[in-house]
Amino acid sequence: MRITDTSDQWWKTAVIYCLDIETFYDSDGDGIGDLHGLAERLDYLTELGVTCIWLMPFYPSPQKDDGYDVSDFYGVDPRVGTAGDLVEVIRTAHDRGLRVITDLLVNHTSDQHPWFRESRRSTDNPKRDWYVWRSDSPPDTSAQVVFPDKEEAIWSLDEKTGEWYLHHFYSHQPDLNVANPAVRDEIARIAGFWLELGIDGFRVDAVPFFVEDVETAVAAGRAGSEKRGDGGTEVEAVVSPHQHLKDLRAFINRRNGSAIMLGEVNLPHKQQREYFGGDAGDELHMMFDFIGMQKLYLSLAREDARPLAKALLERPPIHPSCQWATFVRNHDELTLDKLTDTERQEVFAAFGPEPEMQIYDRGLKRRLPPMLSGDPRRVRMAYSLLFSLPGTPTLFYGEEIGMGEDLAGEGRHAVRTPMQWTDGPTGGFSTAPVRRLVRRPTPDGFGPEHVNVVSQRMDPDSLWGFMRHLAQTYRSCPELGWGELTVLPQPHQQVLAHQCSTGEAAVIAVHNLGAAPQTVTLDLSSWVEQGDVTLADLLAGGEVQTTDGSLEVVLEGYGYRWLRIHPAGDLRIP
Repeated sequence: MRITDTSDQWWKTAVIYCLDIETFYDSDGDGIGDLHGLAERLDYLTELGVTCIWLMPFYPSPQKDDGYDVSDFYGVDPRVGTAGDLVEVIRTAHDRGLRVITDLLVNHTSDQHPWFRESRRSTDNPKRDWYVWRSDSPPDTSAQVVFPDKEEAIWSLDEKTGEWYLHHFYSHQPDLNVANPAVRDEIARIAGFWLELGIDGFRVDAVPFFVEDVETAVAAGRAGSEKRGDGGTEVEAVVSPHQHLKDLRAFINRRNGSAIMLGEVNLPHKQQREYFGGDAGDELHMMFDFIGMQKLYLSLAREDARPLAKALLERPPIHPSCQWATFVRNHDELTLDKLTDTERQEVFAAFGPEPEMQIYDRGLKRRLPPMLSGDPRRVRMAYSLLFSLPGTPTLFYGEEIGMGEDLAGEGRHAVRTPMQWTDGPTGGFSTAPVRRLVRRPTPDGFGPEHVNVVSQRMDPDSLWGFMRHLAQTYRSCPELGWGELTVLPQPHQQVLAHQCSTGEAAVIAVHNLGAAPQTVTLDLSSWVEQGDVTLADLLAGGEVQTTDGSLEVVLEGYGYRWLRIHPAGDLRIP
């Protein structure tokens, strides 16, 4: 495959980097990161090998949910800057070859949003149907609550109007009624607005909830209609809950043919395929592989590659224009909800045995390096595995240097600590005193004194240098984003050997999840036509040779190798 063939679907071979502006770099010393600070760090991201920045919410917000409670979808929170500052960031990023995507929060708003304030004025307010209301008392919905430590139900009573409104998340985040055509039109306008300012796409938050809300709104509207005897509501006209995703993708790609939607869809595989648009591939362009991530941690806990291999093989076939986003950490809790109770307890025992390390009874509030006890062999093996998996690697800020977490931080804030640039008391994030920072720096052994960008950039053997090498190598191997996956047979349960092939070339990755060394023999006879095949060793350099169609790979404990077969071309430069 030629590199030029991949350029029009850039998301299939991108390196995505998620960051929160308010915790990335503070340029004016007020203790809060800002857009000017981000602009100053764009060259750092380019040097690392990032090709796409994902910005967490920067919209005006009461900040009851770290910006995910939006009060104005068309604005920029004055704490981080202005719309003009954002445009400068986007322009400078594009100049450096970086694309920029941002969160599109179409499931809910803040209860301080003008739309919701209007909707609760009266039951016949024009904005009433912009949210999901019911007039009858709701059943017990405690099992559907996303944050069981904060909420007891997904319906809350509005005392003024005497009706209940839907909120899958916090009660201060009422769900929008996507069944309402006016709401769908407004969501498209929001997307169109940011596309006009240069945004290259969207990470779409909580996708299943707003699709499911269509059905909930129709049912609530029907029940209210029967109670009122008014014959029905306009939400009955909705044809399909998924039609909104199809329409939104079509709209976004009319405005910008290379813009994407990257969806948060933590569902079983069969339903994930629906959110890609099935055979048509006309809904989400990309989707996070939550199942693969959770099975990865189970495999790491057991030092057994089979759960991860099974999850990879069970991925449903997707349209050629679609892609999986792979990750080991994101900005939320590290959810383990798709594991069985027994499997989840195994991961808890290995990586989060203390109650303060766990959250919502389903996940962990930790980063990878502390979970692996800071063992550089395991940390590097895990990230080597991430970059070699078929899909698009997605990093959370600070992963490139091995940042840890602040377990004293409430909920998800544990992993949203300030970026660690230097070894100073604030990690070079801000000139403000620690007490004024938006969040305190990571404490103890993973704090700025021990983990920071400056020291690692000067050390050729640092994790930062390794991550940069991984990003560059991944980018030179389009097979990892475009190729067909094969899990190669071999007898060691601790080892995952997989191949991503386009037919004319392939990358073979071999990872030892166990502490004991292993020697693996791989059958590559399908590549042998006239004599044996020579493979490029992509990470260590040099070449290796098959013998009678087989290849012997020696792995240290937690060792890894990337090998590339390209019979017709230069082995060293893919």
